Amino acid sequence: MLRLDLSRLGREGSVRMDAQVPPDDELWKDLDVSFESPVEVHLRASYAGSGEVIVRGTLEGEVRHECRRCLEAVPSRMSEEVTMVFVPSSMPGAVDEGDARVFDEGVAQLDLGEPVLEEMILSIDPYVVCSPECRGLCPRCGVNRNVDSCDCAEDSTDPRWDALRALKEE
Repeated sequence: MLRLDLSRLGREGSVRMDAQVPPDDELWKDLDVSFESPVEVHLRASYAGSGEVIVRGTLEGEVRHECRRCLEAVPSRMSEEVTMVFVPSSMPGAVDEGDARVFDEGVAQLDLGEPVLEEMILSIDPYVVCSPECRGLCPRCGVNRNVDSCDCAEDSTDPRWDALRALKEE
């Protein structure tokens, strides 16, 4: 779906790509978040020196995270500017070099799906909370403390620290 035609890029010098990637697309299957609507992908590709391809643009979408304290759904809007560099290689199967992605010189199209996924992974906040006052889940019974209360006793001693406590008492 997100394929860049290199012959067209060579003819035109710059190619604009606009796409909507559905929330249930196979591309997003390994993400820990879900999307509320299609992800808008707006990219512009151009050649740089030595056959390098520079792709710049934005990724935008409605993301649904889980609060890291209470596991409730937290919707948010994400918009990320991306820059991707692709370097041609005469060796088939060459490995990416740092920030640049390597592609075989003889290919007719660049698949931008995997690089877009990587950029999306890097842009998503892994530490989302529904609110700063979120009280989270009870570690004993699992009740959401924002919604309900429980009768579980707070145990302030952690048995993993017993060895240090014993040393302190000596």
